[in-house]
Amino acid sequence: MELDERKNIILKTIIRNYLDTGEPVGSRTISKYSGLNLSSATIRNEMSDLEELGYIEQPHTSAGRIPTDLGYRFYVDSIQQDSEKKLAASTNLMLERVERLEMLLKRIVKSLAADTDYAALISGPSIGNNKIKYLQLSVPEEGKILLILVMEGNVIRNELVTIPEKLDYETVRNLDIMLNNHLAGLSLEEINTSLVTDMMVQSGAHGESVKVVIDTVVELIEHDSENGEVFTSGAKNIFKYPELSDAVRATELITAFEEKEQLKELVKEVTTLSVVDGSDTGEVKVYIGGEGPVKNMQNCSLVTASYEMRDGMKGVIGVIGPKRMDYEKVMSTMQSMKEQMDRAFRDQQ
Repeated sequence: MELDERKNIILKTIIRNYLDTGEPVGSRTISKYSGLNLSSATIRNEMSDLEELGYIEQPHTSAGRIPTDLGYRFYVDSIQQDSEKKLAASTNLMLERVERLEMLLKRIVKSLAADTDYAALISGPSIGNNKIKYLQLSVPEEGKILLILVMEGNVIRNELVTIPEKLDYETVRNLDIMLNNHLAGLSLEEINTSLVTDMMVQSGAHGESVKVVIDTVVELIEHDSENGEVFTSGAKNIFKYPELSDAVRATELITAFEEKEQLKELVKEVTTLSVVDGSDTGEVKVYIGGEGPVKNMQNCSLVTASYEMRDGMKGVIGVIGPKRMDYEKVMSTMQSMKEQMDRAFRDQQ
C-alpha cells in the first residue's frame, strides 16, 4: 500500500540504521536520524502501524524493530523509483539543452548571413565519431520500447522501437542495465558482432529484443552522421548578384537551401576533405567555383570553418556567395564567429 510521507521516512530510517548496525532500531534512534520533530510516543504509534502493515517486526519484547521482507522490498523499489526520477529529470534537462542549442545555431547563422550579406549555413554537431554516454529504455505500450540514446556532449536521439515480445518493467530495467554495462563508453566502430552476440546470449530469451535495440542504436548514430541537421539563412541574398540570379542558377541554389540534402552532402564533403588533406584544424577555408564539393554551386565561392564543442564534437559553418565576394570581410567574419562559438561552447563545459 501507499505510505504517507511520515511513515515513509520512519521506515527508511529503520532500514538504513539496521543495514548499518544489524541491531533493532528504537524510537530514540528514529527521532535522532529521521529529521522528524516528533515525540517518542508518536514515533512508536507510527512504528506500530508499520508493524501491522507488515513492513517491520519486533524480534523480541522491548526490542526495537527490524525490517521484514516486505519492508526490504519497499526500500529497494523506492531506490529504483528515485533513480528513475533522477534519470528522467536529467534527460528532460538535456532535451531542453538540445532545444536551446538549436535556437543558438539558428541565431548564429542568421547573424552570419546578415553580417556578410551572403547566404549562410551551419550544421549541428555530429555524433558519428562520438561515444555512447548511456541509453535509457522504457515501455510506453505493449510490444514497444522507447529508446533514448545519450552521446557524449549530451546529444540526445530517441526512437520508438517495435519488439517481438511483451516485456514487464523488471525485465526492461535489467536489460537497460545490461546494455549500459556493455555499450557505455563505446563508439560506433567498437560495436562489433562478437559484442552483440555476447549481449544476446546474456539476455537469454530476450535476445531478439536486445538485437532490435542494438540495431536501432547503430542506425541512429549512422543516420546522424549522414543526415545531421543543417540550418540556413540569407538565401534571398543570392538575388542581389546578377551572375547568380538568372532563372536556372537561382532555382538550383534556392532548391539546395530549401531541400538541404545537397547542403548535408556539402558538410560531409567539407569534413571529409579536411580530414584527408590534414587541415582539420578549424581554420577558415575557401573553395572557389569548381573547387567546391557541390556541382550546383560551381558558379559560387564557399567559405567554411569548423567549430568544436565538448568531447570533440564538431560542426561546420559556411558562407556561400558569388566568386566576386568580399573575401577579406567574409574570412574575417567567419574567423571571429568561429572563435566566439569555440569560447561559448568551452564555457558551457
